[in-house]
Amino acid sequence: MATNFIIPDKIFLLIALLALLFFGLILYLTWKLSKAEKQKKMVEEKFRELEGKVGKLELETLESKLNPHLFKNILNSIQSHAYQTYFALDKLANVLDYILYESRRMFVTPRQEIDFALNLIEINKIKVSPLFELKIKARINESEPLYEQNLLAPLISVDLIENAFKHADLQSSDAFIAVTFEFKESIFSLTVANKISGKNPMKKEKSGIGSETLDQRLRIIYGNNFKLDRFIEGDVFIAHLKINLLEHKAKMLAARR
Repeated sequence: MATNFIIPDKIFLLIALLALLFFGLILYLTWKLSKAEKQKKMVEEKFRELEGKVGKLELETLESKLNPHLFKNILNSIQSHAYQTYFALDKLANVLDYILYESRRMFVTPRQEIDFALNLIEINKIKVSPLFELKIKARINESEPLYEQNLLAPLISVDLIENAFKHADLQSSDAFIAVTFEFKESIFSLTVANKISGKNPMKKEKSGIGSETLDQRLRIIYGNNFKLDRFIEGDVFIAHLKINLLEHKAKMLAARR
C-alpha cells in the first residue's frame, strides 16, 4: 500500500518542476521581449535624431541655393528699371530684413510670409507695363489662432511668384498674372496663374533650381500635409499650393512626446 502513495508524490513533484520551468521560461521570454523593445525604441530614437539632422542639413543646403538665386532676380528687376529705384529699394529693404532675419528661423507666421510675398510682388511690378493686368487677392481669416503662429516655412511663396513673372509675356496686351492668398480653417493656400508667353524661353543651364528646391523643402518639412499642383489650362499656367498647418502642428506636437 505504501508504494501506491509514492507514485503520486513523484508525479506531483514532476508537475511542479515542469510548472516552475514553464513560468521561468515565461519570465525569461518576457524579460528578453522587454529588452528587445527597449533596444528597438533606442534604435528608433537614434534614427529619428539622425533623420532630423539629415533634414536640417538638407534644408540648410537648399536655403544656401535659394537665397542667392532670389537676390539675383530682385537685383535684375531693379537694374532694368532704374527710374523706379527709390520705390524698389524701399520694398527691397523689407524683403532683405525678412531674408536676413526671419528666413533663418525654421518657421514664421502666415502673416509674415504673406507680407513678404506682397513686397516681393511690388518689386517685380517694376518689370511690367502700367497696362499689364496684375491681380492680387487675399482671402484671409485673421481671427484664426494659427495665422499668428510660427508654422509656415519662410520663403515658401518665392518660387511660384518668381516663375509667374519669369514665364509670362510682360509686354503683351492680353497677358496677366493673378496671385491669390488664402488662409481659412488653418489651411494656407497660394494660387498663382499667368498667361504663358508665346515666345520660346531661353534655356538656361542652371534653370529650375527654385522649383526643385521648393518641392524638396515641402517634402522635408510637411511630409503628407501639403499638396502642390502645377498644370496648364489652355494658354494659362496655374500653380496651387495648399498646406494644412493644423495637421502639421499636430505632427510636431506628437514628435515631441
